[in-house]
Amino acid sequence: MKIGVSSLALYPDSLGDILSFLENIKVEYCEIINEYPYHKVDSAITNSYNVKILIHAPLSDINLASSNYAIRKASISQIKNSIETASNMDSNIVVVHPGTTSVIATKFKDKVHKDCISSLKECSKYADEYGIDMCVENMPNINGFLCQDIGELQKLADEIDSSITMDVGHAHTNKFNIEDMLSLKRIKHIHLSDNNGSYDSHNALGSDEIDFKSLINRLRRLNYKRVLTVEVKNKEEVLKSLEYLDKI
Repeated sequence: MKIGVSSLALYPDSLGDILSFLENIKVEYCEIINEYPYHKVDSAITNSYNVKILIHAPLSDINLASSNYAIRKASISQIKNSIETASNMDSNIVVVHPGTTSVIATKFKDKVHKDCISSLKECSKYADEYGIDMCVENMPNINGFLCQDIGELQKLADEIDSSITMDVGHAHTNKFNIEDMLSLKRIKHIHLSDNNGSYDSHNALGSDEIDFKSLINRLRRLNYKRVLTVEVKNKEEVLKSLEYLDKI
């Protein structure tokens, strides 16, 4: 297994400072959330550090399942930009959120699902052209978010022929256990954070109730060789989480 850290914990540091910090603590990967202030990622900067890059497509104002055609097309364009960025960084992973259902759109969920699938298929095909694994992420227990149910995510990934990012914290808020989480096919990336099951709080690993020892041991038995990205709130929690993982 390989360890990464999300830029989520390191705002508002410059990208150079983030990569320098991660290099100094011997973290192999940085997952960059590809929106302001990291909406333009300079390969001259990333190539200056011994840290490999993963790309998380933008989160803010993005909805691939929007019933508003213009919003949906703009969201697709943003995902495609992130795929191009990943290619320029020699990264093989782009993490994508599946979208949300607006209050009004709850009246026509079939259309929301159809639009979500259409958008993701277009993005997945574009990723394939660049040799990138587009990994669709399961969502936390928040009203309107699609793919809170990991079974729903599996069906979606199968339908669009994409990979999966399994967010352990998100799955925990939806009452899935470790065995449930790791039963999915197509997992090529994993997000790690802790919480108490009621809210996606992105706490340091080992500070709440998720059984990461069982998770890591299960991944070892499955011979998982890909990246585990620590997705917490600040540097202190990054260091605490890495220390916790080292002891497992």
